[in-house]
Amino acid sequence: MKADVLREKFLTFFESKGHTRISGSSLIPENDPTVLFTTAGMHPLVPYLLGEVHPGGKRLCDCQKCIRTGDIDEVGDASHLTFFEMLGNWSLGDYFKEEAIKNSFEFLTSKDYLGFDKSKLYFTVFEGNENVARDDEAIEIWKSLGVADDHIFPLPMKDNWWGPAGQTGPCGPDTEMFVDTGKDACGADCRPGCNCGKYFEVWNDVFMQYEKTDDGSYVPLKQHNVDTGMGVERTIAMLQGRKNVFETELFAPIIEAITKASGKDMNESEETLRCFRVIADHVRSSVFILGDPTGVVPGNLGQGYVLRRLIRRAVRYGKNLGLEGTFLAPIAEVVIDNYKHVYSELEQNRQKIVTELVTEEEKFEKTLHRGMAELEKILGKLKEHDQKVVSGRVAFRLYDTYGFPLEFTEEICVEHEMSVDRPTFDKAFEKHKEMSKKGAEKTFKGGLADDSSATKSLHTATHLLHRALKNVLGEHVNQKGSNITPERLRFDFSHTEKMTPEQIKAVEDMVNEVIDKKLDITMEMMTLEEAREAGATALFDGKYGEQVKVYTIGEFSKEVCGGPHVDNTSELGRFKIKKEGSSSAGVRRIRAVLIND
Repeated sequence: MKADVLREKFLTFFESKGHTRISGSSLIPENDPTVLFTTAGMHPLVPYLLGEVHPGGKRLCDCQKCIRTGDIDEVGDASHLTFFEMLGNWSLGDYFKEEAIKNSFEFLTSKDYLGFDKSKLYFTVFEGNENVARDDEAIEIWKSLGVADDHIFPLPMKDNWWGPAGQTGPCGPDTEMFVDTGKDACGADCRPGCNCGKYFEVWNDVFMQYEKTDDGSYVPLKQHNVDTGMGVERTIAMLQGRKNVFETELFAPIIEAITKASGKDMNESEETLRCFRVIADHVRSSVFILGDPTGVVPGNLGQGYVLRRLIRRAVRYGKNLGLEGTFLAPIAEVVIDNYKHVYSELEQNRQKIVTELVTEEEKFEKTLHRGMAELEKILGKLKEHDQKVVSGRVAFRLYDTYGFPLEFTEEICVEHEMSVDRPTFDKAFEKHKEMSKKGAEKTFKGGLADDSSATKSLHTATHLLHRALKNVLGEHVNQKGSNITPERLRFDFSHTEKMTPEQIKAVEDMVNEVIDKKLDITMEMMTLEEAREAGATALFDGKYGEQVKVYTIGEFSKEVCGGPHVDNTSELGRFKIKKEGSSSAGVRRIRAVLIND
């Protein structure tokens, strides 16, 4: 079964179970400064999991693009990827465990759908702790479907628990589904969830049934939700009998392009195999980030920094294969061709993707030259003092400051009959990785950083700002990103020139005039086509007939948005632009606040 067939089978199956098929969202979370990318299929739906009414109803399904870099150093093994597609279905206060598990089992085992051999499937559930009981309900449901006791594994919270979006909030146990690959067990304790590769996770059903309170206790949640996620790449690998995700049609053309560029056989060594896989994964991720409608480009902060790191890691591993010059663009073209029938934005942004990759490769070449010059100085000083070892801290500084890969440092040291203090480097690197992981694992809540009145007010103000910018600068202005905290808003928009002081004042005055009119903010649900016909600004392309929320502010602003918003503009206070500057090529950035008198 190919990926195209899996996507359609999944969505059609859940439509037959009363779910509304909705469009996946951008890779960049809207109005959420706590995470850089959409990391799971449920991420764009958090507001609705917390109780907001979704235009599509209480049963939903979709396919969502995701980026996760917390395990970036694991990429190269059989299953870890930084970009992946997540198929998901949700119940928002409707059905719960029994129907969710039965649906999952039917889709996995029915010959009309995936047809997995039941004897090859294994399941994990929450084993319970001092605060919450073992999930016996899930265990009994699996047993009722004919699953043997020795195919069900109760595991601790770190394995089978979906935590709250913050210190408090909705949370609950999950049950995960694995396929036995047939590999030998790694030992007596081998079980689903261990890292030996015998068991391949393909699906996860999360049951949000508790709320964690301020005192750390767990109380039953009023609205029980189901949130599931099936990885497209992993599932088709198992359906096709592959040993890893890189052997499917999603990666085969990309691997072939790397083979053509390098002239190497991917399987000639473990290191070569890893290089191929890292390049394939990182180029694919970079293409999807660059091709996203949000306008992210390589940079030194936020999403731009992650993108830059992915591109430069791909270049570094390409150097290990002997690739010289700019070689990413032809590989990226293959990725675009492989996915454009599913994600049309890749074809639409083809030129931008290729141009940015070439530009970043050229910048990295200069970076490598600077790092080389710095290393030559260091080696010269060591020779003067008859020393043979480059300290780990120095090697890490070359890596962190100049982007100079450790492998390059070690190779050059060998040429000079020197070595690198690897243990000290590893210690510095682990500290750096832990800090990066903590940053990547920041939690999110409700689509906004929080649901306070201050955040809602600033979110509402972005609608007024967006419309005012269009009125003052022209209809070419479109939102390219938004970052909101309770203290301020940050708004990125398409525009090529620096705004003049007169333009900034005109926008400020226009927003404040609307605030002074004390206009009600109303919400209607309609199809995306109806919203566009009504003159609403829509920042994404949804599927035909999909229901959306349209927020209207008097006759001034009409925009498709997930919310939440204040009820009346009088709640906003005075709007003040604090700074206007460049965000990236063709994109400007405004920082603004609301001042309460």
